[in-house]
Amino acid sequence: MADHNENLKDTLNEEIEHADQKPAEEHYSLNDDRRVKVLSPGMLVAKRFFRNRLAVTGMAILVFMFVFSFIGGLISPYEQDKFFYADKTIRREFAAVIKNTEFRYSSADDSVFGLPAQAQAMLAIQQQKDGFTYRDNRFTLTKEAEDFYSVSVNGQVVGLAYKSVVSPSASDATLSFEFTYQALKAYLTDGADTFTADGKTYTVDESGSVMDGATEVAYVSPYVVQALMPDVFLSRDFKDKLIDTINAGGEKFTYTDESLIVDEEPATDEEGGTSSAITPDDSQMPDDTPQSATAEYDISFDAATNSWSVLQEQTSRQYDKYSAPSKEHLMGTDGYGMDMLTRLMYGGRVSLMIGFIVIVIETVIGVIFGGIAGYFGGWVDNLIMRVVDIFYCIPSMPIIIILGAAMDAQRVDGWLRMIYLMLILGFLGWAGIARLVRGQILSLREQEFMTATEACGISVSRRIFKHLIPNVIPQLIVNCTMGLGSVIITEATLSFLGLGVKFPFASWGNIISDVNNTHVLTNYWWVWIPAGLLLLLTVLAFNLAGDGLRDAFDPKMKR
Repeated sequence: MADHNENLKDTLNEEIEHADQKPAEEHYSLNDDRRVKVLSPGMLVAKRFFRNRLAVTGMAILVFMFVFSFIGGLISPYEQDKFFYADKTIRREFAAVIKNTEFRYSSADDSVFGLPAQAQAMLAIQQQKDGFTYRDNRFTLTKEAEDFYSVSVNGQVVGLAYKSVVSPSASDATLSFEFTYQALKAYLTDGADTFTADGKTYTVDESGSVMDGATEVAYVSPYVVQALMPDVFLSRDFKDKLIDTINAGGEKFTYTDESLIVDEEPATDEEGGTSSAITPDDSQMPDDTPQSATAEYDISFDAATNSWSVLQEQTSRQYDKYSAPSKEHLMGTDGYGMDMLTRLMYGGRVSLMIGFIVIVIETVIGVIFGGIAGYFGGWVDNLIMRVVDIFYCIPSMPIIIILGAAMDAQRVDGWLRMIYLMLILGFLGWAGIARLVRGQILSLREQEFMTATEACGISVSRRIFKHLIPNVIPQLIVNCTMGLGSVIITEATLSFLGLGVKFPFASWGNIISDVNNTHVLTNYWWVWIPAGLLLLLTVLAFNLAGDGLRDAFDPKMKR
């Protein structure tokens, strides 16, 4: 028992020694300020803000949008106005074929045998008359051959009516009236195979070829084959094979013709392709490569017009429009062959920049007028508030539409147009901020600290802008944050209507405006859905951040 008491005593002594070695804890009274951790007003606002998960989510989305728009555009390998092209095989109308079943007319002198006289001749032929009278002239109809009439006045041939057509064999050749008359007469009259016209003698064979020695200069055919593009000339050989295919009931044929003549600089159509594209690109061919044209053609008959349409399959360099997302273009391409991801980056930059600049303009004007009205009161307040009422009554959208149409008519530069747009939106939207600032200052100017500033002799401008306005800043921040979303929506709406940012500059609004028909809407989702989602998320994020700031600045709000 004695040993146990000794051990207990030793243990207590050791605990006392260890306790003596520990520093004594300092105890504070309940009313001591040191018991409370004091935070600055800014830290209190930040703590309340970051406690709101929705507000933090909105802030994270905004950070992503700024990084995506302003930094993404810098690291993108493309520019916002860079076009991409692709070689595509297309079928388009190339030529039309008509077999003459109605008379055509040719005139040696339009003042004698013009359109009214030709109409009279057509009526006389239908009634099987041998002549007609028009403007005191007696016209005589002579049937030279089947479906071929000559029209003469006083024994002189002034016009022709025919169903077989004389066409030149060369692209730059022109045929005189006398040549046409004599060629038709020689070809359609049995036994006549030579004729003389313009001082030369020509021969006509059974196929309708008109020869000048060994050179074909023209040919006669009841078919009219006409290229739909003015820079393409169709050779006789091409026309003959086309007509043979039609007569045989064929619907396809392939043709190679080195005499097919195409202009060196083919015209460009609206879709970015070339209008002819019959021969390969000269820049991709060796100098000694023969220029030939090989193409496939589809033939379709239109019973309504009694004609054949010839469609050519050709490779054309066009905009790589509405290309699906790929390794080269992660978000695909739009209707102009531009990279969609790059356009979205630059579009976000423009939309956010316009939103912030417009809000800054509105805030500056609103703070100045609202501060003056709230501080001075009286007739100054009444005057400024009546101006505010006028701005509230201004129909903003019609004015912006009119100004947009005026800028279109004046062909205003794209950058200058954006500056005008920001100034207009800012000038028309400051009235709400002015009313907010005025209401806050009316309540603040009666408080004791303002009486102290007046007693200290501080100038009026310093009282307003150094003491009153800083107390309104929390409400201004909330108002501006929530107003940014509205400004971005307004800019997107104007750009969608063609009144805002103009091509080639990108904004989310004019990107969505490319969806101008249901085909694009239903088949090319990557053109409009990403821009719509970015616009939705940005506006939602600004609203969430604005709600979070409102709750953080007002501790009485829901926490």
